[in-house]
Amino acid sequence: MGKEKFYYNEQTLRYEKLETPLKSKIISALGVLVLSAILSVVLYHFIPSPFERAQAREIQQLEMQHIAMSDQVDKMSKVLDNIHDRDANVHRVVFGMDPIDNQVWNGGQGGSEKYDFITNYKSTGELLQSTQQKADKLKRQLAIQSESLDKLEEEAKLREEKLAAIPAIKPIREDKLKRNIRALSGFGMRMHPIFKRKKMHRGMDFTCPKGTDIQATGAGVIEKVVKKKSGYGTHVIINHGYGYQSLYAHMGSVTVKAGEKVSRGQIIGTVGNTGTSTAPHLHYEVIHKGNKVNPINYCMDGLSAKEYQALVDAASKINQSFD
Repeated sequence: MGKEKFYYNEQTLRYEKLETPLKSKIISALGVLVLSAILSVVLYHFIPSPFERAQAREIQQLEMQHIAMSDQVDKMSKVLDNIHDRDANVHRVVFGMDPIDNQVWNGGQGGSEKYDFITNYKSTGELLQSTQQKADKLKRQLAIQSESLDKLEEEAKLREEKLAAIPAIKPIREDKLKRNIRALSGFGMRMHPIFKRKKMHRGMDFTCPKGTDIQATGAGVIEKVVKKKSGYGTHVIINHGYGYQSLYAHMGSVTVKAGEKVSRGQIIGTVGNTGTSTAPHLHYEVIHKGNKVNPINYCMDGLSAKEYQALVDAASKINQSFD
């Protein structure tokens, strides 16, 4: 309660209590209220509270972390682009496949309205939208690259199976041959040992002792096992798939049967002298898409470039065949 105030009344010659008019009281109270309101507004807008200061510090830290995350997304995107380029080179050079279409790789996803909920944040909306767009693009490209690598892996497996199937080694181990391999009779016009006239020789003759093991030159399935007294005599045909077959003629014995799967290097029988043959040897043929081709192109195992060229030269000489 405030102190009472008095004044000296000259008319009554005594001190009387000072009374404040109601109007003045009202004006004074209103002034206090207005001043308080002004101070409150000033404090609210220009002087942050401890809670607001803590929030501001937290927002600043989040913005810094967000910038760092955005930089990380950019770095991951560059790494993925590098993988994409290497993938394209592998597809194009090694497997002959079309690389990922650049329009598909760099294509967008959806419209800008999908980020409307982010742009409502005034202070961080633009940064959030930019980072989210980068993350969405990275996620989409990762899915595309993953699918591409799946196809690449599938093609690699097929290529591995194909390489294992195509004839690529000699049907007789070189250390088992009776004479130097340069004495073989190759593909082309050769003097027939029985008919004594030049005749097309559509294979290669490997001379070796009777009973020498014969090996499959590539993985495949035994297509035929034939036993006859003339021509190829006892012979085996392997279907390697991919348009390739191989034929092994004048065999002495056969250790496989039709329909059996064989792997490269597996023994399928032994050398003989059956059919139209003048001495123990193996007549070997390679057939590609129905056409008999020069087997010399499929006998590169264990030979240097120089040795292989010598083998080609020897097989090209016009001499007498053994069948």
